[in-house]
Formats: sequence, structure tokens, C-alpha cells
Amino acid sequence: MQTRPVQPTLIDELPGFRRRFLLTPAPDRVSCEVEDDYHCMGVTVHHDGKLATRVEAVMQRAPWTTCPGAVAMLGQTFTGVPLDAFPRRGEKQTNCTHLHDLAVLAATHAFDQQPLVYDILVSDPVEGRRYAQLRRDGTSVLAWVHYRGRLIEPGELAGVPLDKLRPWVDSLDPAGQEAARLLRWGTILAGGRTNGWDKQTDSSRLPVGNCYTFQPERMDAARHIGAIRDFSRGTMQPLDEHRPAP
Repeated sequence: MQTRPVQPTLIDELPGFRRRFLLTPAPDRVSCEVEDDYHCMGVTVHHDGKLATRVEAVMQRAPWTTCPGAVAMLGQTFTGVPLDAFPRRGEKQTNCTHLHDLAVLAATHAFDQQPLVYDILVSDPVEGRRYAQLRRDGTSVLAWVHYRGRLIEPGELAGVPLDKLRPWVDSLDPAGQEAARLLRWGTILAGGRTNGWDKQTDSSRLPVGNCYTFQPERMDAARHIGAIRDFSRGTMQPLDEHRPAP
């Protein structure tokens, strides 16, 4: 299959998925917010320089009726945990996976000196191809093209499925690993734009145990309620309107 290079401005011109993370450090706390087509939520980790003394979360937009219950679970999972132990804490699938990611990302950047913005852009399919890009403070640091779930660019990853990237991710430095994980997960979420996500009213066709909502004791009660936004149309971008940090 012949591939075409990713043009720097092409993805901005194409309809598709948009996701933004905003990290805001302060002397005794750090906040991490995210907004995309399906979610708008934030986490604040309060700390004493070593341990998380309190973890707060807010969900302004979430896809399932049961999602808000995950706020309390997040506090139970991370309160009292050393900041440098957040990535190893585990229990991700018993939490809202998005809030869990925000907490880990916040702890990682707790001692940054200035805010940080990550933008993820993933196009809808163009002749079957999806273009994906991650920007850090406005500068592109990672770009992929994939076709039916397999990467075709960059060449070093050609043929690798999105769900088999872990060995490559683990080979990168910490900053590279962070970028790759964010882009990989954003690229997977972007598939919701074309797989009928907006028509899913209950959890009957979704895998058990993948997150807080899909635990066996509550997934039967889950109903899809989240408003879906398309930030690729118009001038509004994620987090322009909402600031969900607690």
C-alpha cells in the first residue's frame, strides 16, 4: 500500500476528533483538565510536596449516567499516595479511566514551573486513512497515519496495530512515552466518531470490567447521556468554554 506524508496543516482542515489537556501547577496542588468530543472533566491533586493529601475531581460532561460515581473512587485510590507512585498505583479499571489518567498526568507534572497544553487531533477517515497528531504547547511532537487500526506512518511502525504499541512506547524516554500514550488513546477514542457511539443507549454491547461504569455491579444500570461536540467545525476548541478543574 502506498502512503502519503502527513502535511503539517492538513489535519486542521479535516473534520475529526479533537482533545485538549491543560496542566496547571501551583505550589501545593496541580490540576489537569481534559475536553474532547465526549468528555469534559478535571482533577486537582493537592499535595505536601511528597504525598497527595486530597484528590478532587469534577465531571461537566461524561457519556454515562453512572460516571459521576467514579469521583469518590478516584479520591480513595490516590489520597495518601506518593506523587511519584501514581503511575504504579493501579486500580485503573475500577476507576473512570479518564479521571485516572488525569490524576497520573497531574502528579507527573506537579513540580512544573508553568502550565502545559497537549492537543490531539485525529481526522475522520480519508480514503480509509486517519491522520493523527499530538501537539505540545502548539508544537507538533508526534504524528501518525493509520489504516483500519494499523499504523502505516511513520515507517518504523508500519504494520503495527494500535493495541500492540506497548513495546515501542516502553523504548522511549519518559516524555516520549507520555506523548505516545496520549496520542494512542486519543486515536482509539476518535473511532467513536464513525462506529455509532452516538447511537449507543445502553452498555449491552460493551466489554465488562473496562472501567468504573462497566463493572458488573453497575453496567446494567448505565445509560448513555453524554452530549457529543464536534470541535473540528467552527472556531471553538476544547476547553475554550469550560474550565472543569475543581
